[in-house]
Amino acid sequence: MAGKESDMRLFIATCITLVYSLTGSTASASTFTFDTDPFAGTPVLTTPGRQIVGGENFIVFNPATDIFALDATVFDVGNSVSFANDFAGNLPSSDLNVIVLESFDDDNNPGTPFGAGNAANLIAAQITTPGAGFFVYFNQGLDLPRLVFSTDLNDNTADLKVLARMLNLTGASGRDAMPTFTASNFTFTTESAAVPEPSTLLLLGTGMLAAGQRWRRGR
Repeated sequence: MAGKESDMRLFIATCITLVYSLTGSTASASTFTFDTDPFAGTPVLTTPGRQIVGGENFIVFNPATDIFALDATVFDVGNSVSFANDFAGNLPSSDLNVIVLESFDDDNNPGTPFGAGNAANLIAAQITTPGAGFFVYFNQGLDLPRLVFSTDLNDNTADLKVLARMLNLTGASGRDAMPTFTASNFTFTTESAAVPEPSTLLLLGTGMLAAGQRWRRGR
């Protein structure tokens, strides 16, 4: 009997450790979800020429832990992240849908602050296959990085929607952070593949503990 009581205490302690480890890891990272039509209610896609739409979210993003969760269906980007982080001239010419561009000014337009359009042009000059995708670039005028959706990374007239600006990554430290972005900072999701909220994990743990207590009372 003593052995069963010891096993029960071990079970309960394991449940508690699991719940707190799950909620702790969730709390230490932030997920920024984008799952709505970026051009909803606008004539952008039917207007000739490139349109650049702002109105982005202002966020604090930590490349060491945080994630951009991007709806694959809404943005028509397939199910797998194909990632590169490099200067434009070093990017692969195909099979990319997420790019972190390590370039902070445009040598061809030295009098113009480097913006989303400049970054998209550098990418389009390198990419040879059409397809929607995302890029992070460092905006010279704002002095911080922004996340941008492009309807076609291969097309220098493709429409762009700025999704987020990262307020904490400013100045030299922000530029230094650009090479630290990796594929793990991006995930393509669908509604059915949503990450459980901390409250869900807590409910799971509570249920496990309750089941253990009922088992103990029934012995």
